[in-house]
Amino acid sequence: MTIEVDLKEIKSLLSEVNKKLDCLLEEKDILALISLAEKSLKDFLEKEPDIYSLKDIKAKVNRN
Repeated sequence: MTIEVDLKEIKSLLSEVNKKLDCLLEEKDILALISLAEKSLKDFLEKEPDIYSLKDIKAKVNRN
């Protein structure tokens, strides 16, 4: 192999790594936003009454 071919292969591999890294960073950002949303809604949701009890849910599952 020549140096030019090696450089093209390295550039190609770096491009793939960059794409994968971008995806991972995007997923990390999404997870951070989800976590923030869960924390900010936690107090609100804890104060809200449950729409269904466990008994209601079990009854619905058993009917299927």
